[in-house]
Amino acid sequence: MKKLLLLFFMICSLSMVAQHEYGNILSMKDRATTINRLLEDKVKNYLPEIMRREGIDMWLVISREYNEDPVIETLLPAEWLAARRRTILVFYDRGDGKELETLAVARYDVGSVFKSAWNKEEQPNQWARLAEIISERNPKKIGVNKSEYFGLADGIVATDYEGLKEAIGAQFSKRVVSAEKVAIGWLETRTAAEMAIYPHIVKIGHEIIKEAFSSKVITPGVTTTEDVVWWMREKVRELKLQAWFHPTIDIQRADPERFDHLRTFSKRPEPGVIMPGDLIHCDFGITYLRLNTDQQQHAYILKSGETDVPEYLKKAFKNGNRLQDIFTNNFKEGRTGNEVLKMSREQAIAEGITPSIYTHPIGYHGHAAGTTLGMWDSQGGVPVTGDYPLHLNTAYSIELNASTFVEEWGKDVRIMLEEEAFFNKEGVRYIDGRQEEIIIVK
Repeated sequence: MKKLLLLFFMICSLSMVAQHEYGNILSMKDRATTINRLLEDKVKNYLPEIMRREGIDMWLVISREYNEDPVIETLLPAEWLAARRRTILVFYDRGDGKELETLAVARYDVGSVFKSAWNKEEQPNQWARLAEIISERNPKKIGVNKSEYFGLADGIVATDYEGLKEAIGAQFSKRVVSAEKVAIGWLETRTAAEMAIYPHIVKIGHEIIKEAFSSKVITPGVTTTEDVVWWMREKVRELKLQAWFHPTIDIQRADPERFDHLRTFSKRPEPGVIMPGDLIHCDFGITYLRLNTDQQQHAYILKSGETDVPEYLKKAFKNGNRLQDIFTNNFKEGRTGNEVLKMSREQAIAEGITPSIYTHPIGYHGHAAGTTLGMWDSQGGVPVTGDYPLHLNTAYSIELNASTFVEEWGKDVRIMLEEEAFFNKEGVRYIDGRQEEIIIVK
C-alpha cells in the first residue's frame, strides 16, 4: 500500500512539474479579465498620442458581423467573439489634457471602453446618428481604415464607406482621410502592460519546441516530421491555446538535395523519417491573450557514438546568431525597413556571411502591422511597406537565415532562425532570449 501511495505522489509530482514548465496558463475567465484590462489601458494611455502624432482627431472603426475589420477584432471586449450587426466605434480627441471620448453607435455599450451613443427609439437610423455625432463635434480630420498597401489598415468595406459619406454629406466627406497610420500605430505599439506578459507567452512557445525536440517525442528511424508537427498541434490544444498557423518541421542532412526557398515558403516539406545525423528545423507559433509568437529553432539527432553536435554545424549556427546581431544592431527609430535591410545585408556580406532577411512585426497578428524588413524573394527592398519607419515600443519576429557551405555535406546549410524581440529606446532585446546552441536529441 505504501508503495502504491508513493507511486501515486510521484506521478502527481511529475504532472505538476510538466505543467509548471509552461507556467500558469490562465482560465478562460481570467484571460478575458486580462484582455479587457490591457485594452482599457491602451485606449486610455497610448492611443491619444498615436492619433495626435498622425494629426487625426476622429477615428471611425466600422464593421459588420462576421465581416470584421482586422482592427476592430483588437478593440472588442474579450466576451465578444465578433462584431454585432453593424458595429461603429468612434474615437474623438477632445484635446491635450483630456481623455479620448470613446463611443459606440450601437444599442448597447461595447465592453467597458465604448459607451452606447445611439437610442434607436429617438433616431431610428444608425448612419444618421453617426452623422449627428460628427456634426456635434466638428472634427478637422475623420480617419477611416482605408489603405492601398497595408491590408490590416484596409478594413472598411465599400458599402460602409459609401454609406458613411452619404450620411455625413459633402461638408464632412471632404474631411474623411485614410487612418492608415493610426491603425498601424494602434496595432504595432506594445504597451508596458503587454510587455509584462509577453515574455511568458514567448516562453510557452519555447517550451513546446523544447519538448517536441526531445526523445519524448522523437525516436530516430521511426518518428516522421509530420508526427512532430501533429504532436505540436495536440500540445497546443492540450494547453487550451491556439496555433495561428500549421507548424512545419523540415530536415537538412548529408544528401544531394539543395535548399529551395520557393518550396520552403510556398509548399509544405515532404514528410520524412527523422534519422540520426539529421539537422531538423521547426516553424511554430501560438496565440494567447491576443498576442502571437512565431519561432524557428534547430535540433540535431545524435548518431551512434556522438555526444555533441558536429563542429561544422556549430560554426554554421554561429553565423546565424551573428547575422541576428548585425541586423538588430541596425534598428534605429525613424529608419525604414528597407534601410535596415540594406545596411544589414551589406555588413553581413562584408563579414563573409550569406544572408537572407525577411523579418516582420508581431503582436495582435502573427504577420502584423508595421514596417517590412525584407522578404525572402525581395532582398533588394520592399516597395511602400518597407519604406514605413521604425517606431519605438514595437515588437518583431527577427526572421532570417544564414547560409554556410559545409564540406562534410558537400552543400550549403541554412540556419533559419526566428525569435520575438522588442524595440525601444534602449535598442532591441529578445523577449525570452534566443537559441544560441543547437538542441541535442539523443
